[in-house]
Order: sequence, then structure tokens, then C-alpha cells
Amino acid sequence: MKAWKIISLAAALALAAGAAQATDVGKPARDFKLTTLDGQTVRLADLKGKVVVVNRWATWCTPCKAEMVAFENYLRTHPRSDLKIYAVTVELEFPASKLKPLQGALSYPLATSIAGWGYKIMGGVPTSYVIDRKGVLRYADSGAFDLESFSELVDPLLAEPAPAEPAAQQVAAR
Repeated sequence: MKAWKIISLAAALALAAGAAQATDVGKPARDFKLTTLDGQTVRLADLKGKVVVVNRWATWCTPCKAEMVAFENYLRTHPRSDLKIYAVTVELEFPASKLKPLQGALSYPLATSIAGWGYKIMGGVPTSYVIDRKGVLRYADSGAFDLESFSELVDPLLAEPAPAEPAAQQVAAR
């Protein structure tokens, strides 16, 4: 098969995957498992009651870097919020050791991998997925947030009450 056919097929499959993900907005988010730069494993199930942002980014992406500043500024002005941001690099071969200085400057974790259907790149990087306190996917799209657009999306989600624990879990916790 000629190279241009392979590239065209790959592009079509990527677009189809992105279109399918966008239709999941408003539905329960699919579980994921990500590995942070320091080797911790985090699953969506571990983050119940939190507003979660999964951000796909690349070191060479200028809008990604600007968006990281917006995320950091938001977290610094909302230090006690129930917001969890995970920035997952799309560069599989980028040495994690080179990300450590950046991790030291951020108050949210960088991740080196994510497993789980539905958290692919959509149209380019950055791509973000925002999940509300109830575990519903509320936003899935590519393009960089600035502080204002991020606040407009996240503030109302953080203002929603955390879901109550089922009675069986409350009894077990005692």
C-alpha cells in the first residue's frame, strides 16, 4: 500500500475516533488508569466527588504550555477546590527524566501514560476531558483553555455539591 494511502487511512480513523468521543459528552465518563511521573497509578474510580481534568499535551506544543500556565494559575487561586488535573504527555518516547523540572514547577501531576478507551487526541493537542463530580463527561475537545475559558467551564462544576455516598458505603465507613 502506498504511503499516502496509509496516512489517509490513519487520519480517517483518528477523525472517526474523535467524533465518537465527542458524542460521549453528557454520559458517564469511561474509567481510565493513568501513571503519573512519580509512578503512582490513578483511576477515575479513585476520584469520586472530584472535578477531574485529563489533559493530553506535548512538549513541543506552544498552546499546551500556555494552557499549563492557565491551569496552574487557576489552582493557585483556588487552593482548596476539589479539582484534580492530570496532564498526560502524548510523546511515548520522551524521557520522563526531562519532565521532572516541569513537574517541580507545577502543583498538579504530569502523567506518562493513560489506559482506557475514550481519552485519545481529538483534532490535535492540547485535548482536554472534563468530568464532573458525578462522573459525567462534561467536556471533550481539542484547543487550549485560557484562564477565563477554563474558569467559565470549571467554576459551575465545582459549585455543584458532591454526590452523597450510598447508605451501604456510609455504614461500612463507620
